Amino acid sequence: MKYRSNQRLRWLLPAIFLSGPHVTSAESLEDFQTWGNVTAVGGFGVIDPKFKSFRYWLEGQGRFGEDTSRLSQSMVRPALGYALNDNASVWLGYAWIFTDRPFTGRRFDENRIWQQFLWTQPTSFGTFTSRSRLEQRFAETGSDVGWRFRQFVKLSVPLDFAPDFSLVGWEEVFVRINKADWSGDDGLDQNRLFVGLGYNVNKEIRTEIGYMNQYIRRAEAPDRISHVLSVSLFLNY
Repeated sequence: MKYRSNQRLRWLLPAIFLSGPHVTSAESLEDFQTWGNVTAVGGFGVIDPKFKSFRYWLEGQGRFGEDTSRLSQSMVRPALGYALNDNASVWLGYAWIFTDRPFTGRRFDENRIWQQFLWTQPTSFGTFTSRSRLEQRFAETGSDVGWRFRQFVKLSVPLDFAPDFSLVGWEEVFVRINKADWSGDDGLDQNRLFVGLGYNVNKEIRTEIGYMNQYIRRAEAPDRISHVLSVSLFLNY
């Protein structure tokens, strides 16, 4: 019975995520993109055992748009965190983002301060992850501080016939809290939806590759829909 339940879950998981708040419009602009991500997370216990609850986060991304023909966005995102227990942690970080076409008509740099609560819970059928992030955004194209909230949920279900592989689905919703003079209206900003495969190289290294759909709501221009080949490398020390 448990085996058949897991089998049904693997068939239903893509349908569950693909049926989320995915928005399309006849006036939307569409693009094929490729995104690469490397994220390293670890602790300071190797320096001194009394620092074992303190964590670091180092992340770099490159996003290639206009049919993967040009670098459209790059990002560096470091942070320091504190593990509340084996499953929950809090974080404070910084991010630098360079943005160009097709996301914007005028290239610009953005700086962010961000805080997040991260919770990971192993279950009998897979690992569930929730990430709640608050951002304060500073862009050279405006003087206001843009406040944005992001909620991320992820489910990773290992495959019985290949334990190092897993079926992965996640979704992240972005909401602008205020109307800044450069970021557009408040309310829904964008939605990202991913379905793919994960592979555990070993205990410290994991890769995930799959399809991500990105919907961006824009007030004074057509909305954007990006079909993304997403490739991620996670290093956990």
